[in-house]
Amino acid sequence: MDTYSVIKSLHVISIIAWMAGLLYLPRLFVYHCEVTPGSEASEKFKIMERRLLRAIMNPAMIASWIFGGYLIHAAGVMTEGWFHVKLLCVVLMTGMHMMMARYRRMFDADANTKSQKFFRILNEGPTILMVIIVFMVIARPF
Repeated sequence: MDTYSVIKSLHVISIIAWMAGLLYLPRLFVYHCEVTPGSEASEKFKIMERRLLRAIMNPAMIASWIFGGYLIHAAGVMTEGWFHVKLLCVVLMTGMHMMMARYRRMFDADANTKSQKFFRILNEGPTILMVIIVFMVIARPF
């Protein structure tokens, strides 16, 4: 077992954890929209959302970037077209992560103004980006 394989494995593991959070947090927001701000259920959602973001999503995103950075350097893929598309999608995914963190703070302050429909649509973004990323990495179309 070489260092590259270990780092690659850790990268995939961290991505799986990050994606789980990116797919679950907007779903929690959908359910959170259904309850009265300040209610017991709302307070429970706030705890779940905060723990998901801070304990799973943030560390997983950071680990994904760190391990991915090593792999970029080790594999020397900076000049390949597929990699540029993948990197753009990862940057967009990071932007979605930050946007979800902002929405979590809004829910925490009982100041959410978005609808369930908005969060249902938001929930599709990470999936679309993931499909593009996986296709770029596996198929390397250009």
